[in-house]
Amino acid sequence: MSFSLQDYLAKLEPLVNVDCGSRTPEGVAAVADYVTGLYQAIGYRVTRRQFSDACGPCLEITNAPDAERYDVMLSGHMDTVFPVGTAAERPLRIEGDMAYGPGVSDMKAGVLALWYALKDLPQAMDGSLKVVVCYNCDEEIGSPYSRDWLIETAKRSACVLVAEAARANGQLVKARKGNAKYRIAFHGKASHAGNALAEGISAITELAHWTLAINQMVDLDAGTTLNVGLIKGGTGVNVVPDFAEAIVDLRFWDNDAAEAIDARLRALAKTPFVAGCRVEVERQTFKPAMRPNADTEALIALVEAVAAEQGLAIGWQEAGGGSDANFTAAAGVPSLDGFGPQGGGWHAVSEFLMLESVEPRIRLLQGVLARLAARG
Repeated sequence: MSFSLQDYLAKLEPLVNVDCGSRTPEGVAAVADYVTGLYQAIGYRVTRRQFSDACGPCLEITNAPDAERYDVMLSGHMDTVFPVGTAAERPLRIEGDMAYGPGVSDMKAGVLALWYALKDLPQAMDGSLKVVVCYNCDEEIGSPYSRDWLIETAKRSACVLVAEAARANGQLVKARKGNAKYRIAFHGKASHAGNALAEGISAITELAHWTLAINQMVDLDAGTTLNVGLIKGGTGVNVVPDFAEAIVDLRFWDNDAAEAIDARLRALAKTPFVAGCRVEVERQTFKPAMRPNADTEALIALVEAVAAEQGLAIGWQEAGGGSDANFTAAAGVPSLDGFGPQGGGWHAVSEFLMLESVEPRIRLLQGVLARLAARG
């Protein structure tokens, strides 16, 4: 594989130096335009998919336009978590063997690495490996618009490789916790806290009871955790609050455990702690746990064999955070993650990309794709 880090960085710069948060459709569209040009230049068909005006476009890219099934689905996301203005404040910069910038490793480096892995891969060029590449626009907010498309495309693929960043220690990801976000709204009755305290129904008191009850649902041994992370309520210190709200984070390894928690929360809403209170439970997002099955273990062995041939030290991590691999794995498709270059500090000013990892990780992905074609 011929590779120039200077060329890679020149192509990475316009991907990083654009505001493309999940809620910035025009920025995501700019990234999609740039990526479209890259793939069209190497003969791939690019289909633009717009699932909502609230987000940017997604891209479905393939070297086999007439294929009913694919040998592999490659996946990445074009959005970031950063607000408008971030790219101008801290554009891509290189310091020694590190690159810094918003989304540099989460996951612009991976977006570009997929193209590099495919652009001169003989098996992709001659059609012996049928590839589909899915770049979505809304991963950082849970993929609410692109989820169904990703799952349906994955079901037409033998396996899924996601190019989120490898960990700084070189590990890839074979499992991820599932997660959900709940909004719980508490409705009481306002009254004067001095003159008519007994006439009021405190929504905040109900919220406090729920916080303690939710803490009791945590099972650290099983990896099921809940966190009441945001609360608000009340209008004044002398007013019994008629409204309060809590945002709750749920993480889990067991999808059945998550559904049991959901049922417990909804049952709790039917029997408020404070008489007269009304409670609404809304599950705003849900991402199932990513757990390897027997076919995934075979895929892990394939990746390890390629890494050993290349003299590349890798390992595997079970991650607490989610990715789109959660959806594809839950659909029964063997899925692995972390095929982008190594990095860290995600979602923060400190986000970094380890430049010395770029070429080896692209080479690893190429080797895995070549092996997938051979097993065909």
